[in-house]
Amino acid sequence: MAIPSNLTAPILTFDVTSGGSFQNEVRLILLGHGLAAGELAEGGVALCNSRADARFLAGAGSMLESMFIAARRNTLTQEIWIGRVADSGTAEIRTITVGTVPAAGGQGVLMIAGEMIAIQIAAGTSAIAVAAAINAAINSYYNSLTGASLPFTSTVSTNVVTITARHKGTYATGIDIHIPTLESVNAFDGVLTFATTTAGAGTPSVANVLAAMGDDPFEIIISAFGDSTNIGLLDTFHDNVSGRWSWIQQLYGHAFYPKTDTSTNLVTAALAKDTWHLTMIPRFASGGFAEPDYIWVSSMVARVAEWFAGGANGDVSRNQSGLPVVGLTPPRDRAYWMDYATRDAFLKNSVSTWKIGTNGDVLIDKIITQQQTSDGAPDTTFRDIQRVYQLSYLLKRLRAALAAEHSNKAIADSNPTNLDALTTVRDIKATLAHAYLTMPGVVENAVAAIESMVVERDTENANRVNIRINADFVNPLDILAGLVRAYNQFS
Repeated sequence: MAIPSNLTAPILTFDVTSGGSFQNEVRLILLGHGLAAGELAEGGVALCNSRADARFLAGAGSMLESMFIAARRNTLTQEIWIGRVADSGTAEIRTITVGTVPAAGGQGVLMIAGEMIAIQIAAGTSAIAVAAAINAAINSYYNSLTGASLPFTSTVSTNVVTITARHKGTYATGIDIHIPTLESVNAFDGVLTFATTTAGAGTPSVANVLAAMGDDPFEIIISAFGDSTNIGLLDTFHDNVSGRWSWIQQLYGHAFYPKTDTSTNLVTAALAKDTWHLTMIPRFASGGFAEPDYIWVSSMVARVAEWFAGGANGDVSRNQSGLPVVGLTPPRDRAYWMDYATRDAFLKNSVSTWKIGTNGDVLIDKIITQQQTSDGAPDTTFRDIQRVYQLSYLLKRLRAALAAEHSNKAIADSNPTNLDALTTVRDIKATLAHAYLTMPGVVENAVAAIESMVVERDTENANRVNIRINADFVNPLDILAGLVRAYNQFS
């Protein structure tokens, strides 16, 4: 209470303060490239609420705009920020050469990064005219349904279309260009020839964007970059010693990144980082993946992002298997659809998994961290992604309860006259016990947890109270295993 105890003049007054009302908030931030045409400077971060915001801040057709569109399609209410990572190196350049056009014309369809470019070709149209039409379609492309533009700009000379990635770097090597099979004849079959004349080169650094995040909380970080240097930065950014999970920062959070490679190399890369602060979203180097990997990681993580904040209702603890991911298409080669054996092996080796439904939907299978050991011994405590966000919810909830009830107090062994200015270790334990009981969707076995809870004054520093809590977390229901016994007839 702010009203002094030594007043003399008559007054009837009340001081006003909050009794404490905890609400968990989880921010998502996308790390990727923007364009000079966007208002967000390199190394900057900004709140991004809508497709219009993404286009204004990052530029039309930019990586960040594409990542935002993919994320927003999978989460309608999640708070999303974007961080512009400066590109560096060389932009990839490819050519599309138009050969002999069918004399009868027809419809030509070209897929670029999962977006369909359709050209109506009149009978007798020349290769030069078709090339000009492709060039115009690429530069003017806009998906009015999703808001997507293409990741390339285009020029044309005679029958050769030259496309250039909007950003510098090796990332563009993974952007898919494909002539799809149609129900009718695709007029581009055997007509278009693709070549890479300048391979993308250069790897960016997320360091400046991480620095720009300062002390603001960003519990979900989705990075477009899965190289070892950048994931090392993300891991250090979150570490338990001096990073966001350390006692000095208490900001928490987790980083997700994409990786495209062979099965063997994916596992090797995941096992090389034994940490519960990183999650790899994998794709195969072959198989025909239409959407770029930065779209995959944005879509898949955003699909479950709202559950990460759901401590009060237990959403944070849910199994996530079978959730359809909006905007992703399955690999064209069914040999690269993850079967059960592949998924089981990946999950045992720190690689998250997805699967393909019978209707062709891309489904989340299981998202995990890369933790393998603790102090050199095998340990799966922090393997499930649910545990990371359960723990951050628990810590936030406990801190909020302690702050509401015990801030600006003096500590005493007892408080016989119930002075408001005093608190005791018994009072503090009661607060913690009550808080634990209010989180049944996150932790369980409350009686045993409260009995084992230790709250005591420090023997060397009388101003300090030491707390130890053994938390038993609720677990996602991943496996239902039953037995059916068959009979000819019951006796």
